Amino acid sequence: MSGHPLQVVTLVAYEPCRLPAEALPAEAVAWLWQHHSHRVQIEPPSFKTQGQWQLTAQGWAGYIPLTPNLALALVPRLPIPNLFRLLAYAYDLAGVCSLDGCFQAASLPEFYGRLACLLAEGVLARLRQGIHQAYLVREGRQTFLRGQLRTKALAQRPWEVGVPCRYQEFTPDVAENQILAWTLHTILRGGFCQGEEHATVLRAFRRLAGGVTLRPFTADDCRGRVYHRLTQDYRPLHALCAFFLAQQGPAYQEGDWEMVPFLVDVGQLFERFVAAWLRQHLEPSLRVAVQERCPIDPAGNRYFTLDLVIYDTRSGRPRWILDTKYKPGADGPAPEDIAQVLAYAQAKGARDAALVYPMPLAQPLDTVINGIRVRSLTFDLTQDLTQAGEDFLRALLSPCSPHV
Repeated sequence: MSGHPLQVVTLVAYEPCRLPAEALPAEAVAWLWQHHSHRVQIEPPSFKTQGQWQLTAQGWAGYIPLTPNLALALVPRLPIPNLFRLLAYAYDLAGVCSLDGCFQAASLPEFYGRLACLLAEGVLARLRQGIHQAYLVREGRQTFLRGQLRTKALAQRPWEVGVPCRYQEFTPDVAENQILAWTLHTILRGGFCQGEEHATVLRAFRRLAGGVTLRPFTADDCRGRVYHRLTQDYRPLHALCAFFLAQQGPAYQEGDWEMVPFLVDVGQLFERFVAAWLRQHLEPSLRVAVQERCPIDPAGNRYFTLDLVIYDTRSGRPRWILDTKYKPGADGPAPEDIAQVLAYAQAKGARDAALVYPMPLAQPLDTVINGIRVRSLTFDLTQDLTQAGEDFLRALLSPCSPHV
């Protein structure tokens, strides 16, 4: 790796950033366009950009290494501590571990590193008390009979040395531990942990990997798992694993150098955060459904995917249709967004539809179209989230104005 210092180019969401034509290697830009063009809009040097590269982050937060000496930091338009709190809510991290030190991080890489250290310390604590083991069925040739004799295998290949057996083995090489090992391996490949944090993660990985097979897992593999008395303390560890595995991106390799980007879709994060907030703060008679499919033809081949639907549990009817919009329009809600949420409400038979934005609009909306109240609401991510949530909930539940 070159001895030149690392240069980090900061891209603020939706704000164009120009760089000299010679600042970006052609191969790295080609890789960036191939894998991240939906995250970073790229304009090549031309008369429109005054002969410079123009990069514009598209509502993502994170870190993309381009070369050993150059990286892109994607920064959202909200306070960094609030971004961390959104992540904690969306991934249920606040309920499973202490995040006070993480919230004091000054950057997303620092937050990532502190969370990685929390995971590694949790794994080391579980190793000290003994990691979960279970009986698994194995097959193979042994020097003596173990378990059941596989007579068919013996008859087919009698010349092979050893006795073909099917037996049970009590082993730590189970999915609960494999998820931890793969996540720690992914964190180490990322290269964002330094100093003591890196040493802690490496120590946890080495101690775990000795008896556990390293195989890939996704964030979805960490969710919805069934825990019992002996594995209950894996729940917070797997919640952290879901966070890390959900943010990994394709790696850029240059020679023997490789780093895995970590990236957060802030638009999707905003939706998950609003859903999590509503689930915690709505009264029990209301239920939140996320990413619900609504068929729009008799065969069910075509459907709408609704961000959030709030149901009255007593009647089973939808009360509110909510569509989150992380990128607000300059002049208030766009006509196509209004048409979209109105169509959703009509398809579900709801009387109230709202577009939810992360900051106040210059021209908010509150009107009635064909008997459906359509409006804009704000969950202001630039403010204290507790107060912003209370204001959002109050506005959501407010009755229709007589002037509307």
